[in-house]
Amino acid sequence: MNKPITEFIEKYYLHFNAAALVDASKGYVAHLKEGGKMMITLAGAMSTAELGKILAEMIRQDKVDFISCTGANLEEDLMNLVAHSHYERVPHYRDLTAQDEWDLLERGLNRVTDTCIPEEEAFRRLQKHIVEIWKDAEAKGERYFPHEFMYKMILSGVLEQYYEIPRENSWMIAAAEKNLPIVVPGWEDSTMGNIFASYCIKGELKATTMKSGIEYMTYLADWYTKNSGGKGVGFFQIGGGIAGDFPICVVPMLYQDMEMHDIPFWSYFCQISDSTTSYGSYSGAVPNEKITWGKLDITTPKFIVESDATICAPLMFSYILEN
Repeated sequence: MNKPITEFIEKYYLHFNAAALVDASKGYVAHLKEGGKMMITLAGAMSTAELGKILAEMIRQDKVDFISCTGANLEEDLMNLVAHSHYERVPHYRDLTAQDEWDLLERGLNRVTDTCIPEEEAFRRLQKHIVEIWKDAEAKGERYFPHEFMYKMILSGVLEQYYEIPRENSWMIAAAEKNLPIVVPGWEDSTMGNIFASYCIKGELKATTMKSGIEYMTYLADWYTKNSGGKGVGFFQIGGGIAGDFPICVVPMLYQDMEMHDIPFWSYFCQISDSTTSYGSYSGAVPNEKITWGKLDITTPKFIVESDATICAPLMFSYILEN
């Protein structure tokens, strides 16, 4: 079988972060082959970086069983889906002045590093349809999680009129079609979260129509309890922050607070991060620190790739898909 990515990285990625990338990829493959399940966590702006092009295939091929992501990653995959041609790239973003940034704002362009998201075509296209779904649920006395509302919007077909990239490049479409379990900690800190809050302030929606972060934790706890047998559940963390810290805490919560002393630790751990170890940093903490918090075992395979996830994650996913 032709395995170009596998052959390339096994030939050239032999030392330092490169070797860690190979070792972590092999560990991921071995974990799945031994019957384990895998969670992927998405921090940063990985959806705007178009990780969906390959993450969608990981989902379709059952290489990921659960996703934890920020509200931004949840919505920005769909924004790219419906407004891709209106995005603008700013390759010389480091040279922008304050006036340049203001000019982008006045043009309705919100910058994420070198990529500008168009407010009207991206945010407002989604808002028009998601608000109808929120209000319909409230009228029926129904409550859902943020990702479930997104799934409803995707599966209803209302966005198809706007598609500007192939549907197979959207990880949210792939996830919706599989009804993949997702948690979105801190969803309120997102564009759609802000929009939902504005409707609550205006009295047009109730906050209770949206299921909460505490309910996300209980949802995850139930899933983990049911799926952590055998080889167990691995943890593949892209970046740091709440997308990683929220779900990894389910294990010590179950063990310490629920007193479920037979609950397994996470059985594989990898983090891709360009955050350096510093005082009090979660994103830059070495994996062994997680042992002291009851998240990882002494024997858990642990990997850290200290590099840019937009470079490393597609390579690792390609390796995993080839093997």
